[in-house]
Amino acid sequence: MSKDFCLLDEPWLPVRLADGRVVELGLLEAFRRSGEITALAETTPTSLVAEYRLLLAIVHRAMARAFERDSKGRDLAWENSDRALWYREGLPVGKICAYLEYWRERFWLFHPQYPFMQVAALATCDETQQTFPLSAISIEQCFGTSIFNQEVFQTCAWKPAAIIRSMLGYMQYVPGGFFPGKKLKGSDRAGALVNTAAVLPVGKTLAQTLCLCLHPAPTGNREPDLPAWEREPLTIQELRGDSVLATGPNDRYTRQSRAVLLLREGNGAIRWLRFAAGWALGEDANAPDPMASFRVDSKGMVRLGFTEGRAFWRDLPAMVPNPSGTGQHAAVLDHAINLHQESSFDEIYQPLLVAGLASYQAKLLRWRIEQITLPSALLVDSEKALHLQELMALAEELFKALKSVAVSMLAEIMPEPSRKDTRNRARGLLGKSAFEASYFSFAERALPELLLLLGQGENERAETLWRVTLRKAAHFTWKQIQKDMGYSARALRADAKFLPRFYGALNKHIPESPESMISKEA
Repeated sequence: MSKDFCLLDEPWLPVRLADGRVVELGLLEAFRRSGEITALAETTPTSLVAEYRLLLAIVHRAMARAFERDSKGRDLAWENSDRALWYREGLPVGKICAYLEYWRERFWLFHPQYPFMQVAALATCDETQQTFPLSAISIEQCFGTSIFNQEVFQTCAWKPAAIIRSMLGYMQYVPGGFFPGKKLKGSDRAGALVNTAAVLPVGKTLAQTLCLCLHPAPTGNREPDLPAWEREPLTIQELRGDSVLATGPNDRYTRQSRAVLLLREGNGAIRWLRFAAGWALGEDANAPDPMASFRVDSKGMVRLGFTEGRAFWRDLPAMVPNPSGTGQHAAVLDHAINLHQESSFDEIYQPLLVAGLASYQAKLLRWRIEQITLPSALLVDSEKALHLQELMALAEELFKALKSVAVSMLAEIMPEPSRKDTRNRARGLLGKSAFEASYFSFAERALPELLLLLGQGENERAETLWRVTLRKAAHFTWKQIQKDMGYSARALRADAKFLPRFYGALNKHIPESPESMISKEA
């Protein structure tokens, strides 16, 4: 295989410029223009996160190389003050480009020894001679709907830029198990971000975003945290082996969770690849992914992901400092908090990008990209964050109480309402209705003002606003379920029976105070 398509020079990374144009750039130009790039313009959630992680690994290793030792041989490290300087004045592009030039040989998509994010050893292994279509490294085509299994999608040629972006996202989000075929192992571990809604604090430019997300400098006594391109090429023995813990974020951000080797045809087209088990990632409960947040439920600490019918803002308490221990925000948010503190709160608001996918039994259920804008004060002030958590908990508690009454009312209009299976059927019907979406979408209308008031320390006004909003949301949702039940005699009797219970649950959780009455009238 001859060298071809260098990621440093060839355009492949989609970015949005300050003038609104979307263009593709090579890595060197992307870093040189990082101050005029507003964001990455990738539209696929999995690839978007993976591309940011690639850039972060590059910046981190470039800085580690630049700060490696002083004139006396002592280990050096950058501080938050350095990141604050880069945030204000721009990344040290010269050092980053020098690093990339040093490792240029490892950034060729096609290379006889070091093909980028691939395993050259697959070419000579008897067990990996079978070829697969490029859809094998496409999350949406491999794990999505059956339409992508048609031959027209499997055998079409892809451009190198599209292959790189798809492969990066696949490596990070591939579900556990194994597809296609069983090569080197019967099954394999999932990628680092499977079923995760990854969170990234973002700035006004690409340079600022990378500064906000950049993880701390390495310490001299730890095992080096190397990205894929700085390691020796993976061997067949390593691919067959057990899972291996990540040495740090750089390793996680670029882990080759599946082994791939692209194949070029005589005319240069790329349609096929070799595919096998990857270098499996082991999980350490004490070192979670830096972009994963957690909340507590009946199963303990679980990663935040995208759940059907559940608005992501309901998990905001897990995005901010959580003294109560009912959640744990992503480590990358700590990096942003430290930068804000070093910068003396230059930015009033901190936008958060949340992206990822949800899958079940190796089947893609949904993927999503969201942006949430939080007042910076909520990220750095634990007391304000605690108040946000209390108000979010109030919304959940009221919803749970209303749901219980609604299930009982629906069961009442069915035969044998007291039976357990009748309540289960009623619960299923309610789950398929717009009950939950109606309640939380109505409450969401007040969310921007609520966050603003909490960020300004206007706790009483924020609480009054939220209580009034939740009462209105409850009334709106109850009217919706009344309409859904219809107006039969049985439905009207059930409504008359359970309406007092509705008001009882509402007044128990949110007693109507004089202040809320005044606010409601206004």
